[in-house]
Amino acid sequence: MIRFLMAAAVVISQACIAALAQNSPLITPAEAALPPAAGALATRGISRGPAVKLVSPAPDAPVKSPFNLRLNFEARGGEKIDPNSVKVVYLKSPFVDLTPRLQSAITASGIEMPQTQVPPGEHTLRVTVKDSAGRETNSTVTLSVGK
Repeated sequence: MIRFLMAAAVVISQACIAALAQNSPLITPAEAALPPAAGALATRGISRGPAVKLVSPAPDAPVKSPFNLRLNFEARGGEKIDPNSVKVVYLKSPFVDLTPRLQSAITASGIEMPQTQVPPGEHTLRVTVKDSAGRETNSTVTLSVGK
């Protein structure tokens, strides 16, 4: 188990270094090969926190890579979205923090990353967003990428 975790850490570290290069993928093939995250994702049913909406690619529609990734954030009650609070995690074991790769694409209105490169498969991301009142929303987004 320890060897597996150490190997996974090396793979993730190498992937993070590679992601710093221009035109790097959002998710690498090595990350996609990691096992799925264990356990159920806990989310609250009713939230006054911001809404997270997948605009592109269309939800539940398979897409080919590269594609334009676009998520919209909608604050409630006159509050503002805090772009510094946004965190995007690839739900694998161990979790892969994609936030640094998306940093330049994150604004108060959402995430817009043209020509997003992702290997084929089903990829589930957890998007966390807070508003100026500190209310937090955790939403999951699943990308279905074909060959």
